Amino acid sequence: MLKRIMFVAILGGLVVTLGGFAGIAAGSASTMPSGQVMYGNTTFDPTTGHFAGGGGTVEPAYNSNTGTIIYLQTPNNATVNPNDHNVAPLFLPEYPDGSGIDPASLNCAHVPADNCPDHGPPLAGLAIKIMPNVYKPGHVLGHDHLAGIASSGGDFNVIWEPVLVLFTSVHASTQHITTLTQINAALAAGQIIEVPLPQADFHCSVVSAAAYARGIPAPTVVGP
Repeated sequence: MLKRIMFVAILGGLVVTLGGFAGIAAGSASTMPSGQVMYGNTTFDPTTGHFAGGGGTVEPAYNSNTGTIIYLQTPNNATVNPNDHNVAPLFLPEYPDGSGIDPASLNCAHVPADNCPDHGPPLAGLAIKIMPNVYKPGHVLGHDHLAGIASSGGDFNVIWEPVLVLFTSVHASTQHITTLTQINAALAAGQIIEVPLPQADFHCSVVSAAAYARGIPAPTVVGP
């Protein structure tokens, strides 16, 4: 996911290293699925921050209409040609330390190491740059993915535009946002801001929980 994200300025000086544990997707204190898994002959290159090979990745997300868990599959090296009619938003609420939320319960945990290595660190870095009064280096917990699903009346498309959701205060972040209704209410109340990332548009599709369970947990990395 987000292989095309270009945060060179944000990540300047960031040292990314492979973590020493197999990823929260393989099991944690939380019962919620967390972290990317790889399928096919996929590998992760920590130098480029990209996945490579003939397969791809699967990661958990929330159905933005119902708040239930779904799974999104992103093939490696997929090309996208976005226009006004084939793009839907993928919301990414990012949580700071002090929210009271267990990082292991998030779709992508960022501490103690990031289990979504191709996009977790740059998103955390962006949060720290944009909202430094809320997000501190080493104290970003992780993020979730909220996607619309056609069968439940959501805004669905195979090309997704990431929209980073940042809380305007630590107090506002104590709510766990899993639906579009919550996002709209928080936005109206001034509790969040939205940061669209059109340069990071990517391709993904909805797959089964079994597809996620068959995957191999991606390597973890240490981010900002």
